[in-house]
Amino acid sequence: MTDTTRGHRGHRRTRRRLRLRADDGSATAEYAVVILAAVAFAGVLVAVMRSGEVQQILTDLVRGALTS
Repeated sequence: MTDTTRGHRGHRRTRRRLRLRADDGSATAEYAVVILAAVAFAGVLVAVMRSGEVQQILTDLVRGALTS
């Protein structure tokens, strides 16, 4: 006779392991998407900061803070 309880548990463990393996790369992909979004945001921020209007506003803000 075979022990069906142990066999059933073994199948459950195997299925659980397979499910976990299917998600192995998802965290890495999520990190990659977040990093790409951060780089894109940094690029937009650099472009905005290089504009003459923004530089003038920041210069006026700093001068106002230092003279107050």
